[in-house]
Amino acid sequence: MLFKDVIGQQAIKDHLIRTVKENKVSHAYLLTGNEGAGGLAIAMAFARYLNCLNPGEHDSCCTCNSCNKAAKMIHPDIHFVYPVVKKGSSTPVSDDFLSDYRKFTLTNPYFSALQWFSQIGDDKKSGAIYSEESQSIIRKLSLKNFEGKYKVMIIWLPEKMNDAGANKLLKILEEPPLNTVFMLVSENPGALLGTIVSRTQQIAIPPIETAIITEELVRRFSITTDNANALARLSLGNYVKALENFDTSGDKSGFMDMFMQLMRATYSRKIFDIFAWAEAVAPLSRDRLKNFLVYSIGMLRDSFLYNYHQQELVFLNEKEDAFVSKFSPFITYDNIMKMVEELELAYAHIDQNGNAKIVMFDMAVKMVGFFKK
Repeated sequence: MLFKDVIGQQAIKDHLIRTVKENKVSHAYLLTGNEGAGGLAIAMAFARYLNCLNPGEHDSCCTCNSCNKAAKMIHPDIHFVYPVVKKGSSTPVSDDFLSDYRKFTLTNPYFSALQWFSQIGDDKKSGAIYSEESQSIIRKLSLKNFEGKYKVMIIWLPEKMNDAGANKLLKILEEPPLNTVFMLVSENPGALLGTIVSRTQQIAIPPIETAIITEELVRRFSITTDNANALARLSLGNYVKALENFDTSGDKSGFMDMFMQLMRATYSRKIFDIFAWAEAVAPLSRDRLKNFLVYSIGMLRDSFLYNYHQQELVFLNEKEDAFVSKFSPFITYDNIMKMVEELELAYAHIDQNGNAKIVMFDMAVKMVGFFKK
């Protein structure tokens, strides 16, 4: 990954390059930003630049031995940690899925946690970074550098690390080995231990500008500027969502079907349909259920704005717009906040390992009372 391959985020790229030139590289960075903002891509480009033998003014040289290995994600001094899905009784670590991770990331470094978990597992399992990973990190960093100036440890979604593993990571962050750089890429820094956050240099990654996503979609898919701009506006700065919007078979399309079924069952007050809906969605992974609940809140917000003639603030694809145009009259000042509160409560219960079937059924039944006939 090169800096020129990172979509937008020029100010952050310039800052990181400047730290290398001025010999002010921190021992630990925390890149925080929403999904699709490019945190992982930035971390990989920075790791390559740190160990490039002939770094240029704005990017790695692309020709040295270090660059060639980094480009294939086989550099012996650049390590990767990421959430993995447990299979069977043994507890996995990142290296158990390294081949899959390389292939997945080299194909496209912009992906969601849900897409990664689906790649190595299924929709019924959520990923985590287990405490055994900390031992692997300590072992790798205890070795001398093989050929690079820095040992770089890129940890994607450190908030997925359990408490035991996080406490072990804290110890090595407090006393890192010489010439070691941690790159923590987080989408939810609030879930991290405060002591870990305090030991890192934090860099906030903003959503990607609409114009930049538009330009990238035109370049990559050779679509018209108007179509690319529509997809970019829908993504709200999230390049992963822009790609999902381009591919209508993506996860968002599935969420749309789930949302329509939920609203139709609750509006029509058909308790057996509600029960069947809850039973159908309950086996999904907790991450997928939480993403669906966030999506549903967004759809209610768009329906509310649509109902009160604020369509210029609504960004929907064709299928969503067709549904919302008919559904929006039922989302009013009287029920919008109550519905959102129930969805947020369901999110909290799913996040706390509540029984998915009970949580989703309870939420749906309460929705029935918010519709006025």
